[in-house]
Amino acid sequence: MSCPVARSLEQIGDWWTLLVIREAFYGTRRFKDFEAHLGIAPNILSGRLAKLVEHGILNITESTPAGKALAYRLSEKGRDLFPIIVALAQWGGKHAPAPKGPPIRIVERATEQEIAPLALLSADGRMLSPREVTVVEGPGASRADRQRLQLARAQRVAAQAVAAPQARPDAAADGPAPARVRGRRTPPAGQPDDAVVAATPARRRTARAPR
Repeated sequence: MSCPVARSLEQIGDWWTLLVIREAFYGTRRFKDFEAHLGIAPNILSGRLAKLVEHGILNITESTPAGKALAYRLSEKGRDLFPIIVALAQWGGKHAPAPKGPPIRIVERATEQEIAPLALLSADGRMLSPREVTVVEGPGASRADRQRLQLARAQRVAAQAVAAPQARPDAAADGPAPARVRGRRTPPAGQPDDAVVAATPARRRTARAPR
């Protein structure tokens, strides 16, 4: 499968696996500490740790003479998962909060100030909402991927056309829009030309009082 989301989930999509990674970011290193902090069965923990080592997310830093791993540390590839752990923690704090509040806060080490919510940024640093981001074909897109994305774009364009603001109901009552002829404004029929009115002597422009 070529989808990067699916390929990522093959390596980190298991519930226990993400919790092991979380613990590694908390500073847990040794097998017995992972076991104690997570309340996980030893055989399940061994399998998850072995899988993370196989995928290059964890490195073994200490082992017995017989080769049994005793301690682990996140690799560079593993450390690249930190924004995912932070995003999950922030999402959970907002949408699945604990009754007594979050058990941990993620803060800047130097200031101990809580970090800002993660956000999508444009190439020039502007914050983007999900509506301002879209998916396009990549170099590895299959024919089915391209067809699916083209269909999604067509549906999005159609939805935008339906949601476009309708013309004001009273627009017709305002008369036709002013035209421009030879660089100056030409008023709609029945309305005075501003340029002509401005050039007319005041006595000719004085309206008669109604009788």
